[in-house]
Amino acid sequence: MKITLSQKMNEFGESVFNELANYKKQKLREGQDIIDLSVGSPDLPPPPYVIEALATHVQNPTLYGYSLTGIDELHDAISDYYIRRFDVSINKENEALMVMGSQDGLVHFPIAFANPGDLVLVPDPGYTAYAAGIALAGAKPYGMPLIEENQFLPDLDAIPEEICQKAKLMILNFPGNPVPAFATQCFFKKVIQFAEKHQIMVLHDFAYSELYFEEKPISFLSVEGAKEVGVEFNSLSKSFNMAGCRIGYIVGNPDIIAAIKRLKSNLDYGVFLPIQKAAIAALRDTSSFSDNLRETYKKRRDLLVNGLAEVGWKVDSPKASMFIWAKVPRGFTSTEFTYRLIDEAGIVVTPGNAFGPSGEGYVRIGLVQNEETLKIVVQRLKDIPLLK
Repeated sequence: MKITLSQKMNEFGESVFNELANYKKQKLREGQDIIDLSVGSPDLPPPPYVIEALATHVQNPTLYGYSLTGIDELHDAISDYYIRRFDVSINKENEALMVMGSQDGLVHFPIAFANPGDLVLVPDPGYTAYAAGIALAGAKPYGMPLIEENQFLPDLDAIPEEICQKAKLMILNFPGNPVPAFATQCFFKKVIQFAEKHQIMVLHDFAYSELYFEEKPISFLSVEGAKEVGVEFNSLSKSFNMAGCRIGYIVGNPDIIAAIKRLKSNLDYGVFLPIQKAAIAALRDTSSFSDNLRETYKKRRDLLVNGLAEVGWKVDSPKASMFIWAKVPRGFTSTEFTYRLIDEAGIVVTPGNAFGPSGEGYVRIGLVQNEETLKIVVQRLKDIPLLK
C-alpha cells in the first residue's frame, strides 16, 4: 500500500533537532564521545516537594479521571504566583487557563484566531513551535528580525503598513529562545500602542521567567494596557525542571482565554490530576529552590563564557535563560560550524538558522550539562584547530 501524506504535511519538514540527533547517533555508533548542548531540556530534577506531591497524589485512585480545563486549586495557585512574583492581578475565573505544556498551547493558539492567508508577526530567530502553529492555521509568518544593533528587540517601526493591516497576531518571547534577550517596559509600552493601533493580538511567551541572573525580567502583563491586547504563556518546564510533566498555562485577556478554552475542549481532556497537584506545590513554594536554580545556571554560564573567551571565542554573557547565543567564527555558516564542532570536538550545538534566517551566523548553546562536563567542553575546544 502506498502511503501519501496530506498537503499540510509539506509544511512540516524534518526538524533540525532530529537531523542533529541522527548525526549524533551515527557518531556514537562510530565510538565518538558526544557532549550534547543542543536541546533546551533541563538536566536537573524537580524540587523534592514537587516529587513528593506527585508521588502522594498518584496513589489516590479518585484522581484518574478526566481533568478537562484544570482544577480551581491550580488556577488559585497561578493567580497567587503572578501577584507574588510579578505584581500582576489575575482573575482565576476567566484570566487563566491550563495547557498541556506551553508548546501545546503555542502550537494550537493561531488556529483560534488566524485564517488562511492572515499574517502572524514572529521573532526571527524564534522558537520553532511558533512556525508549526502558524502552519497548522494556514496563516503566514512575517519575521521581525532580532539583531544585535537593536538589542535583539523587534523594530516595530520597520514593519510596513500593508503588513500591519494583514497581521492578526504578534508573538514575542522575552527572555528569549534562542536569543536570551530582555524586553524593557518602554518596549512593551510601544508594543501595546502598536497592537491597539493595528488591532493585533499579542502573545508573550514567558517560559524563562524564573531563569534570570543579575536582573529580573518583567511580565508583559505588568505593563498598563497589556491585558487589553494580549496574553502571556508560562510554563513549569524550565522554572521547576518539570519538562516531562507537560503542564503550562495562559494568563491575560479573558476573551482570548475563552477562545483557547473552547478550542482545547475539542482537542484534549486535560492534564493528569496528580501532575496538576505537583504544579500547585511548585507555584506555591516560597523556598530557596528558584534562587538555587538560578545560581546553578549562573555558574554554568560564567564557566562556559569565560572558558570560550580563553580559547578565542568571545560570546555575550546572557542575562537570562539556559542558552548562550554565540556568533560563529568567520568563514563558517551556522550549519558548517555546527557539524565541524561535532566532527572535531564531539560537541553538539544548534545552528542559529534553524530558528529563522536572521539566526544565520550564530549557534545556540544550551547550559544543560554540569560544570565538570562544561570544563571538558572548554578543554576539547582548546585541543582542536577549529577556533584558532
